[in-house]
Amino acid sequence: MVLAGGLLVGALSFGWWASADTPPLAPEPVAAASGGASTTSTTSTTLAPTTTTSTTIPQPTSTTLPPKGTLVIHGTGDVALDPTYIPALARNGWDHAWSGLGGLFLDDDLTVINLECVPSDFGSPLPKSFVFRCPTEALPSMSGNGVEVANMGNNHSGDYGKEALVDGRSQLLAAGVAPVGAGRDMHEAGLPALFEINGWKIAVVGFGGVAPGPDWYATEDRAGMRSGDHIEEMVEAVAAAEEIADLVIVTIHWGRELDTTPLQEDIDRAKAMIDAGADIIFGHHQHRLNPLEMVDGAAVFWGLGNFVWPHNSTASATTAVARVVVSPDGTLDACMIPAFIETHGHPVLTAKPECGPGT
Repeated sequence: MVLAGGLLVGALSFGWWASADTPPLAPEPVAAASGGASTTSTTSTTLAPTTTTSTTIPQPTSTTLPPKGTLVIHGTGDVALDPTYIPALARNGWDHAWSGLGGLFLDDDLTVINLECVPSDFGSPLPKSFVFRCPTEALPSMSGNGVEVANMGNNHSGDYGKEALVDGRSQLLAAGVAPVGAGRDMHEAGLPALFEINGWKIAVVGFGGVAPGPDWYATEDRAGMRSGDHIEEMVEAVAAAEEIADLVIVTIHWGRELDTTPLQEDIDRAKAMIDAGADIIFGHHQHRLNPLEMVDGAAVFWGLGNFVWPHNSTASATTAVARVVVSPDGTLDACMIPAFIETHGHPVLTAKPECGPGT
């Protein structure tokens, strides 16, 4: 069931703000909700060749949510499904990225990752030291292994130009994954992915800091990522999500590479977002695991390290899955499930969860 009337995607579904000026592109069976209308027509972007589709959305039978139940939510750090950077993915198949998790993401209620590659076949590489592309053929495996949300707010979503960034967003939707953190303009880049699960209304908002240049940020008339460097803009997006959701999750690219503790400026950003209504923050970018901290009742994972990534060293391969268990009364129990990138592109859980069901 999608908030404001959408289609069911497995056990979950996602929608978008009813106030969106231009609904995201989404071939069947994934649809972008548009204020509960019975039919949503999508339009092709001017930046990338796409297909215009139309999807009929069933009307909700009731606007009353069932009583709140328990939620199990997972988050990860950097995922790079680039077969050039990780040749093992081309040799072993895309499921190689997820086969060491024992179906963890299939058994939970929601999984949020940071997608550190361009999910599009368009564009040409920019003159950067590292450019990552996820072939669109890799996306169904990601969805099929339980990933529901992918953050595009990072310093690699624009590696192949604006056309590829905008197309990548629609490609994720087509694969059944909700993109956040980037879009064809500032408004779209700040839209939350919305879910109704176990009686909860959930909003996921994405941000990207550490931009390679100022033109990587979305504006009113430029595609890009939603800024994770400007507190006022971040607070505005979180507060807007909090108005329409019971639970607000932030996924944000921040920090300094190789650091194992948060920067003071990121602590300030986290506190501002929590004051605005953020309940869970999944941080990433440092390529090293950072601690989990409870801040004013919110769970803050300062840095989740690498995840689907090459095994470059013991330090870079040491990682974890963030886990948050939300009780019906809204209290959070959070922990990190230890994991290790045993071989290139193949994270494996190394311990059982210490919070939530099964502990």
